[in-house]
Amino acid sequence: MLWNKPSANKPLVHFVNGRCLHPPFAQGLEQAVFGLGCFWGAERCFWGLPQVHVTAVGYAGGHTADPTYRKVCGGATGHAEVVLVVHRAGDDAYRELLSVFWQAHDPTQGMRSGNDIGEQYRSIILCASARQYELANRARGVYQAALDDAGYGKITTGIAMLNKFYHAEDEHQQYLARHPHGYCGIRGLGVPFAADALASEAGAQEVVHV
Repeated sequence: MLWNKPSANKPLVHFVNGRCLHPPFAQGLEQAVFGLGCFWGAERCFWGLPQVHVTAVGYAGGHTADPTYRKVCGGATGHAEVVLVVHRAGDDAYRELLSVFWQAHDPTQGMRSGNDIGEQYRSIILCASARQYELANRARGVYQAALDDAGYGKITTGIAMLNKFYHAEDEHQQYLARHPHGYCGIRGLGVPFAADALASEAGAQEVVHV
């Protein structure tokens, strides 16, 4: 994974758990990147999960080098507000993260998330490996079936390989831990994600490949 270099305005440790926000990370850990609206609330969805080592907010998925919050909100960078999730390695852990991702927000809104409007708030999964890409696409199909049954529209979540992750400014890291009553506009649809279906589908694929 390509990273921006730490600088004076990039925090080194997580406000909640004190762990380092920058690589290198220990063996046995993998990295995933998710965008599901304003990254203040999105990060809070992940930092307390047992399989998660550390989280950080940042920018990814665009075309501008060294983006800032002001530039991203201006709409000319192509970047989304995203969360880096450093987690226990393995398919099971990543499937659990996908389950949280789908259920935590409305993935059918296109270039917005609730009252937050703009491409920086789009739903997106940026994958650090071909295996993540495969699982994320399967998960999208599983959740689309659930949304169809519940009468919702088509998922607009983009899934792509990660090019580069840029840490956001210090004041945005773990924002809702620093400001517990701060703004969070992320809301799910109340439709469960069938994690068992994804696991069963993955298992069937593995049998076919033998």
